[in-house]
Amino acid sequence: MNFYQILEISLVFLFPFFIILATTPYLIRKLTKRGLVVKDYYKKGNRMVPTGGGIAIMLAVLFSMSINSIFYNFDAVNYVLLNVILLFGLFGILDDMIDIGRPAKLVLMYYCSYPLMHYVTHSLIVVPFIGNVELGIFYSQLIVPTFVLVTANLVNMHSGFNGMSSGLSVIILVSLIIKSIINGQFDNIVSIFSIIALTGATFGFFLFERYPSRIFWGNVGSLTVGSAIGVLIVMQGFIISGFIMLLPHTINFLMYVYWRARKYPQVKFGKVREDGTLEVPNNLTLKWVLPYYKKVNEKQATYAMYAVTAIFSIIGIIIPG
Repeated sequence: MNFYQILEISLVFLFPFFIILATTPYLIRKLTKRGLVVKDYYKKGNRMVPTGGGIAIMLAVLFSMSINSIFYNFDAVNYVLLNVILLFGLFGILDDMIDIGRPAKLVLMYYCSYPLMHYVTHSLIVVPFIGNVELGIFYSQLIVPTFVLVTANLVNMHSGFNGMSSGLSVIILVSLIIKSIINGQFDNIVSIFSIIALTGATFGFFLFERYPSRIFWGNVGSLTVGSAIGVLIVMQGFIISGFIMLLPHTINFLMYVYWRARKYPQVKFGKVREDGTLEVPNNLTLKWVLPYYKKVNEKQATYAMYAVTAIFSIIGIIIPG
């Protein structure tokens, strides 16, 4: 890529990033004033934090793509990707408001990815130690909607500490974009400008949600950004690489399945000891494994999750395909 192409990618990333930096303090005040707050369980006292801030990511991306369209002729596929991502975000808003229920949400969200089928131009994936595998119509008709749905929900589930979910999402999104730049020509990158913009907005939001959080992104944020990760993976054909990057999320889900299968008591949050370290009820969710065996505070446990995902993301960048 030449200098102007790098500059174009940088501007697409930075514009929504600065929109989030400028508008989120206002959103924090408005959500707090409206009483849209939840308890921050891993802090002493009764600390309340505004939630539902993920809607800022949706609006920042839409606004930045609209303004940038004056200067750039975005490929039409970008708006298709945005359509899918925003549909997932809409379900996040509904879930935050009325809790529509997991079965209904999963069934309905499955069909949100159908517009992608017409824009997936490949069905060949590279499997390490095996080689090229042609999946044909099976890729677009089954893998694409399933992968996006599963990824969105994996991101939604792997959360609970200040800034953990948004931080992990930034790591994976940036890793996938780096892999796209390494593997493809500039024309290939142009087709995912909307997700580059979303990555910039997510990184900006992370600066407010990181420990100690000033705002939480809620289901609207996790489903919006989680679906974007899934969309980026299937559009770029990074099924194996993406699976590796999401292994910690997948392991967390399998631990949850084991928890439910054994019918252990359901506990959503742990506690904070007098010394500020975490007291967790079990080791049956990934974020609780370290606090269960070692005295760590919330920030340290979150950084451990960052490190684990970063390692798998680097592996995902390195492997072919």
